[in-house]
Order: sequence, then C-alpha cells, then structure tokens
Amino acid sequence: MKKLRILVAVLCFVWLFPGNGQAATNIKIFLDGNQVSLPSGVNAELISNKVMIPIRVVSEELGYSVGWEQKTKTVTIIQDKKVIKMVAGQKTATVDGSKINLDIAPVIKKGTTLVPIRFVAEAMGMKVSWNNQTKSVYLVSANSGSGGGTPQPPAGGNETDLTQVNGISFTDSKLMIATSGGAKPSAFTMTSPNRIVVDIPNAEFSSLFEGTQALDLTRSVAGQIVVDGYPGVEKVRYSLFSESPSTVRVVVDLSKAMTYKLSTSAAGLITVTINTSGGETTPPSTVKKTIVIDAGHGNQDPGTIGITGKKEKDFNLSLALKIEQLLKKESSIKVIMTRNDDNFLKLAERVSLANKAKADLFLSIHANSGPASATGSETYYNRANSKSLATTVHKYLVQAAGLKDRGVKTGNFAVIRDTTMPAILLEVGFLSNKNDEAALFNETFQNRVAEGVVKGMKEYLGVK
Repeated sequence: MKKLRILVAVLCFVWLFPGNGQAATNIKIFLDGNQVSLPSGVNAELISNKVMIPIRVVSEELGYSVGWEQKTKTVTIIQDKKVIKMVAGQKTATVDGSKINLDIAPVIKKGTTLVPIRFVAEAMGMKVSWNNQTKSVYLVSANSGSGGGTPQPPAGGNETDLTQVNGISFTDSKLMIATSGGAKPSAFTMTSPNRIVVDIPNAEFSSLFEGTQALDLTRSVAGQIVVDGYPGVEKVRYSLFSESPSTVRVVVDLSKAMTYKLSTSAAGLITVTINTSGGETTPPSTVKKTIVIDAGHGNQDPGTIGITGKKEKDFNLSLALKIEQLLKKESSIKVIMTRNDDNFLKLAERVSLANKAKADLFLSIHANSGPASATGSETYYNRANSKSLATTVHKYLVQAAGLKDRGVKTGNFAVIRDTTMPAILLEVGFLSNKNDEAALFNETFQNRVAEGVVKGMKEYLGVK
C-alpha cells in the first residue's frame, strides 16, 4: 500500500487580532529569532481574526512528520512521541489522544490546508508571542537555548509574561486546561458543597479563549461547562479569580467527594483526572456509605389503590425490605430504613431522618397511578446534585423491570427536595395498569428490581 507521507512542521497558533477578518499578506513568522522565509505565493492569512498558515510552510521549515488522509481530511503531526490530529472543518483536535477544543477549525482553501498556528506550536512545547505593530508571530522552541538567549518581540506587543489559558474542556473523566506553558497549578478539594479547585497563578485567559477580545488585556472571562454522563460530576466553572496576582481559577462541582490526580505536560496541558467511580480520600475499607431507603406511604396512608385493590404501601415496603437485605450483605454500606413495617411517617420526618444521618444517598420507593393504558418505570430527582444518581439507578431499574422506559424527570416531591444528599424517587410501575400491577406484586419481579436498584446505587457510590 502506497503511503503519502510529508515532512511537516505545523505551527498551530490561534490568536485574535484587530482587523476586519480579511487575508493578511504581511504577517511575519520568526522561529528562535530567525524569520521564516515563506515560499513565493504562499502567505499566512487572517481568517475570522485568527492567523492561519499553510502546512507546506511549516513542513519545509521545522521538519515535523505529517500525514494527510484525503478521505477523512485528517492531518496527523508527529514529533518524537507527541501526536496531534486535526480534521479540516472540525473544531476538535486531539493531543496524544486527549480531546481539545479549537477556536477555529483547519480549512482547505484553493487546495491548500491552512491551520491555526498557536494550538500546534504550543502543543509541541513552543512559546508564542505576537507583535501587533509589526504583525509578527514569534515562536521559541524548547531547545533554543544554544542561540544566545531567548529572542524577544519588538516593543508594542500585546503579550504579557502571564501564562495564557487557551481552552478548557471535560471529557473521559478528565478536566483539561490548555495553556501556553510554564504554568504551576495547584489543586485542592473543598466541601459543602463538594468541589475540586484548580488555581493557575500568574495566568490570564488568552485572546483566543471564547468570549475574550484581542485588545482586552484584563481577560475578565467567567463561564461554565455543564457536564453530563459522568456520575458525581455536575459542571465546570472558570473565572479570573484574582487580578493581583492574576490568577485563573477552575472549579469542578461534584455531588460527592472524589479523588483526583493533577498532572502537567511540557506542552502546557494541565490535566485533572477525576475518579468518577466515587472513591474518597479515606480508604473505602474504613468508611461506610450510608443509604436511606424510604418505603413511601404506610399505615393509614395506603397510597395508590391498584386496579384489583392492591395497595401501594404494601408494594413499597416489600421492595424496600428486599433492597435492605441485599445492602446488608455489603460490608462498605450502612442501610437505614424510614420504615420497616406498616408504620406511618410524615414527609418531614423522613427528610429529617436522612439529613441527621448525613446519608450519602436517599432512595424513595413508590408505584404510580394514571390512565389504564399508562405503563412503565420513571425516576425523579429535584436538585442538580441528584441527576447523576437518578440516571445511574434508572438505567438498572429499567433493565430489571422490563417495563416501558418513561425516563428520568425532575419532580418537586418533598423527600427529594428537602433532603441534603443526592436523592431520587422511583415510580416502578403503574398500579392502575393491570399488567403493571401483576408484575409489581410478583416475587420474582421484586427480587429482580431490588438487585437492579442495588447495582445502580453501588455503581454511583463506587462500591465494588
């Protein structure tokens, strides 16, 4: 198979410049103090206020190994063990397999592939500066120390000595912060509510960061990324935490305490790997997770009456007791029941019991009522810190029950609204539906659902 392989040095620098977005032919590029000679007819261009450069230029000047796959429009850039992949028209790149969001995608123009300079340059360990007066990009490679000092851009540049924060993303349980390099981040955890805090001192948001402007040297950016699909992780917030000294703070909001690992790369990528399985700093063998199981209704409050006269309170208690027995087999779990017989508690009493116990999660069991045709299982949550619990448990509930999946929903039920820990309410099936009612009071069905619900809670808590 014939392989097309080109030697390329891609200097990917994304930078915002003042201007009207037209192509600029007078942009100069300096590498380690020496101006890069652009071939005749080949120019750097200003596209959407960002400097883009043909890969031909960097291939002939720096000697990185680059592959181009025409079918997928993918550029692969390799230097030693560093691998960067970009796709024309896509704003997501990968650096050593980790996804990074680009401010502008590579483009193909008149048969030439153009890439944003800063991204790849910094990913390859270069330092980057821009002089607005002379329209010059200054690149300093990591091994330029033999050249008699680090070249400086002429006066008039917009750069400071602060580390530039270029992008923030969350994927594969990892918080990734792309910087211009040289950052010395610190990380720590906080409680009430639980969160992981990353501080980057002597840093600011770069002009390529979404929401900033080219001449806005304060870089006063603040925003958030909503995280979905990672149990326990709710969102990522970021802001310029302090101006003296200039400090960028990134906060990962959690619904429970989690461990993490902080690492940095020579290319300026800060990575916080979060243990989304729920492990805490204290060894699991010494700490028990507390689960409160709430069998809805009771005694004089029968709840829903089924189509054949069966009472919801009886189903709720039967399933709750089965879940209790399974949880008692787990050495790392402590289970508390709001009721274990035909007793009645006010809603406020159920909430108070869970809050005083400082439970790790709260689960309320119910059966539904509606038109005779209504069928299926649904799970409710009220507060944002309960969504991942609801999603995880619901997945196992639906699998075990085998009824129609009615989804995860928000609800204003007191027991999941007023509790302080992640809390959910299960509507396992409809007693108003003949087939659902028969299933709900079937012993095999209840055992299967109990096992599924326990699996979901254990997965959420990270209990093996």
